[in-house]
Amino acid sequence: MEKVRVSAVRYINSYPFMIGLRDGEVSSMIDLGICHPSECADRLIAGETDLGLIPVAMLASMEEFHLVGDYCLSTNGEVRTVLLVSNTPFEDITTIYLDFRSRSSVALCRILAARFWYREFEWRPAGEEFDIKAMAEGEGAVMIGDRCFEYARFFTLRLDLGLEWKRFTGLPFVFACWVSAKKLPEEFTALFNKALGEGLERRNEAVSLLEEDSAATPEEVIYYLNHNIDYRLDDRKHESLSAFIALIKELKLNP
Repeated sequence: MEKVRVSAVRYINSYPFMIGLRDGEVSSMIDLGICHPSECADRLIAGETDLGLIPVAMLASMEEFHLVGDYCLSTNGEVRTVLLVSNTPFEDITTIYLDFRSRSSVALCRILAARFWYREFEWRPAGEEFDIKAMAEGEGAVMIGDRCFEYARFFTLRLDLGLEWKRFTGLPFVFACWVSAKKLPEEFTALFNKALGEGLERRNEAVSLLEEDSAATPEEVIYYLNHNIDYRLDDRKHESLSAFIALIKELKLNP
């Protein structure tokens, strides 16, 4: 069998998966690439990869997809790494910059604005060159991933979007799942799922993958992986996923 092309996410929350895929029996069966969440989705849709850890917002526009394995990136409340940040009080924000790195977080913010906060904003794209610390009065931004460990402290408003979804729906929120565009061999998916589970059992070892200049301390990472990120794709996660996708379609969002 040819190697399965796998795209994974370069953030701390996926480090346990990386350990499992690196050391598991499946390691010899995959060609692993690391990229931003939105790029994982683009690669899968373009046929450049066979399996990816992709933002679930993209499922709303895929004609065919298959969820692979029993694991995901989700939270059952406070996630800490998907935030709306600003130095303006929430009620005075008029413009929100949307991080290009993740489509699920962007869609989540827009859904919350329309259905939970009942607020209208001017939405602006935030590309690679966007300086989040240089926002003007009345501006906020969606900030995701490891950058939150480094930059969240610079803002007086740090609205946790995982917690806001829980307040809105009473459900956990799923940010990303392992997805293939076509059905993969069952022998492979079983070994892949086994590797993910083995990595999660060793999640505290993820601190060994931290880069030297990481703003997150080992203690922060261990707490985050054990208390903020929920990895099991259970029935309530499926319920939440269905509700999220339905709202994307209802509001005609275009992740």
